[in-house]
Amino acid sequence: MLNTLVIGDGFIPAQSYLDAFAADPGTAELIRLRNIDWSGAKARHHELQQVMEVSGANAVPAPAELLAAVPDAQALCLHFAPIGRDLLTAAPDLKLISVARTGLENVDLAEATARGIGVVPALGRNAGAVAELQIGLMLAEARNIARADSSIKSGSWRKDFPGARIEIADSTVGMVGFGHVGRIFASRLSGFGPRLVAFDPYTDDAALAEYHVDRADTLDEVFATADFIAVQARHTPQTERFIGTAQFALMKPGAYFINVSRSRLVDSEALLAALQAGTISGAGLDVFDNEPLPADSPWRTLDNVTMTTHFGGDTASTNRTSAKLVAAAVLEFTRTGKVEHAVNASELGWQ
Repeated sequence: MLNTLVIGDGFIPAQSYLDAFAADPGTAELIRLRNIDWSGAKARHHELQQVMEVSGANAVPAPAELLAAVPDAQALCLHFAPIGRDLLTAAPDLKLISVARTGLENVDLAEATARGIGVVPALGRNAGAVAELQIGLMLAEARNIARADSSIKSGSWRKDFPGARIEIADSTVGMVGFGHVGRIFASRLSGFGPRLVAFDPYTDDAALAEYHVDRADTLDEVFATADFIAVQARHTPQTERFIGTAQFALMKPGAYFINVSRSRLVDSEALLAALQAGTISGAGLDVFDNEPLPADSPWRTLDNVTMTTHFGGDTASTNRTSAKLVAAAVLEFTRTGKVEHAVNASELGWQ
């Protein structure tokens, strides 16, 4: 039996994983489950994850309760918990790390691979939640929902707002990246009836055609033609700050920029400058370089931005789906000795 340790946090409790395992009749015969909670509040877990997003898994020392729990673990199930060298050293029997998110910044992937440990992300786990928040931010910006609400609650009755008053139905929606989120986003937008266009050199024509999406040959084409631009690309060394001054200069004055992906895909200073100058209509943002935003952040002064507190994937459905994907990866390993979609599958000879 595979000794499996479930690590709950403020976002996905341990019980969610236990429920997912319980739904598979093979669990009792294949897996020995234990669970532990990463101590601390939800906000603190998110704060530490932001540190790891920038500086890597080893920037946050493993909590004492995790170090004490891992020595006999062969598989770990987790979300935001830091899995750096210190924790990997404390777990000599570890064979698999199943993570309830797509990004793996909280795992020392190089060290895990060197130790022969498979690392598995939960691909597409929050695609629906992110897609729906993108639509929400599009509507909030173009129809000034949050600004009108704020004015009423402050005792006013505001009628004049910045930006173009446009409808999704009459617009072109451009996507930067067309993966799990893009497919669901396109499907849920279909009822509005906009023209859809996407730049993604890794997506074939058949996938775009299935969702009635036109291909943009370049990133600049999306920015020059779209009324709404939604960033859905993965963060990689190639996409680090790849959206900047040149792209914002191409946008229509009445266009809106939406980012519910990663802040480091965007030159934040260039976006801030475009919004301050009013050369684009506005932005809807769920991600920032510094979270939470400092009290004196210039982002807090803008009247043409709708901001949310990096909760794009934080829904009950996402948490259930994430736990199911994590459990499925562990069960696949117990039955086959590998997980084919592990990010280091080729290095471990699992492909």
